[in-house]
Amino acid sequence: MIEVLVALMIFGLTAVVMGAAYLNVLNSYEAAERSNRSGDEVAFARSQLLAISDLQTAVNGAEFDDGDRHVKWTAEIEPTATTDLFTVTFTCVISDTSAAAPKTTTETFMLLRPTWSDPTERTTLRKNAADRIALAQGKQAQ
Repeated sequence: MIEVLVALMIFGLTAVVMGAAYLNVLNSYEAAERSNRSGDEVAFARSQLLAISDLQTAVNGAEFDDGDRHVKWTAEIEPTATTDLFTVTFTCVISDTSAAAPKTTTETFMLLRPTWSDPTERTTLRKNAADRIALAQGKQAQ
């Protein structure tokens, strides 16, 4: 009788440990799925930014709903010393009805976008680049 009770106790402990491990695996799968879904929404918002040809529209950003989530993105765009090249700080905020706090993703990248350039600045940058090249070639010729 004692042997049966000990065997049942061992079986019960094993069942509890295995059940807890199974729940951890299920929670991990759910967390990975949520992460992938957020990644897809950020990628879609980024693709919207890349499709915009007007600078002010890109800076203002946009919003869209994806089921129970609301996604809002904006961009800070700074010109660089290279013609038509911009530094973009992309911010995407995903609000989920089931989450307490919205998830914010920020990315910084360089983007070549001729339609965002001011023609006067573009001419100045090109002239400066041509001057630097001529100076470098002059130094090489000596």
